[in-house]
Amino acid sequence: MILEMKVPSPGESITEVEIATWLVQDGDYVEKDQAIAEVDSDKATLELPAEASGIITLKAAEGDAVAVGEVVCLIDTSAAAPQAAASAKPVEKAANTAPAAPAPAAAVSEPAAATYASGTPSPAAKKLLDEKGLEPNAVKGTGRDGRITKDDVVNANIAMGSVADGANRGQIRTKLSMLRRKVAERLVSAKNETAMLTTFNEVDMSAVFELRAQYKESFKEKHDVGLGFMSFFTKAVIRALEQFPSVNSMIDGKEMISYDFCDISIAVSGPKGLMVPVIRNAEKLTFSGVENEVKRLALRARDGLITVDEMTGGTFTISNGGVFGSMLSTPIINPPQSAILGMHNIVERPIVKNKEIAIAPVMYLALSYDHRIIDGRESVGFLVAVKEAIENPVEHLMDGDIKKALEL
Repeated sequence: MILEMKVPSPGESITEVEIATWLVQDGDYVEKDQAIAEVDSDKATLELPAEASGIITLKAAEGDAVAVGEVVCLIDTSAAAPQAAASAKPVEKAANTAPAAPAPAAAVSEPAAATYASGTPSPAAKKLLDEKGLEPNAVKGTGRDGRITKDDVVNANIAMGSVADGANRGQIRTKLSMLRRKVAERLVSAKNETAMLTTFNEVDMSAVFELRAQYKESFKEKHDVGLGFMSFFTKAVIRALEQFPSVNSMIDGKEMISYDFCDISIAVSGPKGLMVPVIRNAEKLTFSGVENEVKRLALRARDGLITVDEMTGGTFTISNGGVFGSMLSTPIINPPQSAILGMHNIVERPIVKNKEIAIAPVMYLALSYDHRIIDGRESVGFLVAVKEAIENPVEHLMDGDIKKALEL
């Protein structure tokens, strides 16, 4: 029986996907539920599992855009699974003969037959490929069944470096993924279709540093997650959104939609580019709840497991460029949202406290907003409210009871 595998719908409003990588080759035997391809939508990268066991025939090439519901491969379910290669006989024969002289280094065994593992990087190799900006098809796998190992990637990178250092300098042209192209379109759209303006402020992080130093160990033991900066800033943003609801709004044609909930998008860097998963109803979460959700979403984005639903929606975005060392930037609004908060690195700077100069850990904050519905008073007031909450979290974010707020 020939089974036609069609592209499933990754989510609402998505009409086509792109074949990013085939994880098997034409004619391979595949097992049911085995990942056979990675497909890119304009929101996420998803794995395509085999719907049955059998011999596969590919009907689309890598880089092809295919419509949802279109046939991308055929699986012959009547085909029998191939027998495993018997390796015991040569070993048994060798045991009854005198040991042979070592083969010269130049003698190389013939490559193994191509399987679904051929050209597939190991987890360590995949991480290194992403770091070096290399595509799996640019590296020859020498591992078992043709799998790409970490050493294969290292050696390939060295080879490229030697070419660049010589007289000839090469270049690699790779097609942008559908996700990256969609991000580019959205960023350009945000710049062209909004009246974007950015306002700045600075915040003294001393109080947050003191709380983390005093309670991070007990918080970790109780909740099995670290007490980071994101929970403080998420709680501070929620407080500010409640004070300035126009910042928690967006334009729909000639109308403005304001929300009585806070779905906070967090910008994270994934292997396929920038991703913005959403913390739903963040206003109902405790410090530990925020930290656990941030950790969960960040890990899923890093491992390429994030779903379309987890990135859909969001009423406000927080972007932390400080983890990469950014001192100051003007973040771009994540449409159709109307504002985004940019966090930056924390540097000890001289500031005035009680009419005296002191050294304190200071972070610069940036709020980019759509001036069509958010005025200067709201934008500046919002940023001041965030500053107040971070500089005095016990009063503004914990209602004066630290242990109750941290659930200790």
